[in-house]
Amino acid sequence: MEGFEGASSSESVLDLSRLNLNNNSLDTVSEKRRKDTKQLYLCYNRMTVLPESITLFSNLEFLDISNNTLSVICEDIIRLTKLKALIAKNNRLNEFSLPKHFGSLQLEVLNFSGNRFEEMPSQCLQLLRLQSLSLGGNRLKSIPAEIESLTSLELLYLGGNQISSIPAELANLPCLSYLVLCDNRIQSVPPQLYRLHSLRSLSLHNNLLTYLPREILSLVHLQELSLRGNPLVVRFVKDMTYDPPSLLELAGRTVKSKNLPYSHKDLPSHLVNYLDMASKCPNPKCAGVYFDSCVRHIKFVDFCGKYRLPLMHYLCSPECTSPCSSNPQSDADSDDDNSVPADRLQRVLLG
Repeated sequence: MEGFEGASSSESVLDLSRLNLNNNSLDTVSEKRRKDTKQLYLCYNRMTVLPESITLFSNLEFLDISNNTLSVICEDIIRLTKLKALIAKNNRLNEFSLPKHFGSLQLEVLNFSGNRFEEMPSQCLQLLRLQSLSLGGNRLKSIPAEIESLTSLELLYLGGNQISSIPAELANLPCLSYLVLCDNRIQSVPPQLYRLHSLRSLSLHNNLLTYLPREILSLVHLQELSLRGNPLVVRFVKDMTYDPPSLLELAGRTVKSKNLPYSHKDLPSHLVNYLDMASKCPNPKCAGVYFDSCVRHIKFVDFCGKYRLPLMHYLCSPECTSPCSSNPQSDADSDDDNSVPADRLQRVLLG
């Protein structure tokens, strides 16, 4: 085609990768070729900004601008009303690179991996048709609670960042099937993730996890769980400590366990508030409560008949036994405990 000798093309696909193109090179593409193009590849060129001339490709559905030196995406990109997929890996984009109304695009696939984002752009959280979002290999420190607005999301890739926690709002994504959070700094998994009923694959390797919530057993469609590179099975029992309850807590436990009546007429307001904050022990055989002093209990549960993973819950005292077992006859450390059927979880990767 004119102006680009060696460019690869078909009726709807135009590949202009590795042609040393700059910001103005698209101006020489013929009007007919622009109109016919639905997939455009501009990878491995010398573009520093996505040029306004991109809007001349009015029927564009797929755009790959990976491996340039892009730092800005032009405002006019929102005129690409048919664009469904934008791939912009390995550039110099950050949260200030996107146009204000970027969220008005009808994107279903967005890949910003390998850029310089320190925050997830608010515009991305407005892409309500988004099915796949990739922001791996950036500098993200957190996942915004507003992620829950992406209710069509099926794949979320956030590996290789600096994320330290998972917001509970992530559990409000009904279609999420693949969640990749590997190579971060995550120390715990919120129990609310059990609501991800569509989740099939969960990648948590190379984080700082020392336990998993017992609710993870409720992920009935989970087929692959990756946990290698975490300090999951490192001296749990030896390192656990139990601070004896204070006199205040002992008194509070007695009031609550004996169901003694109390009111603001009987006690100062701060004591009434303290008593109202009592947590019931999860052990069904125990009627006790706790306030500040509790036992972090780790139960090793059999996965697929081969792996034993530590699941965590809190008990009111060291004397309480674990309520976690799916088999009431089995002990917390019994080798007969088979909490997850082998035919459900196909791959558990610990090493």
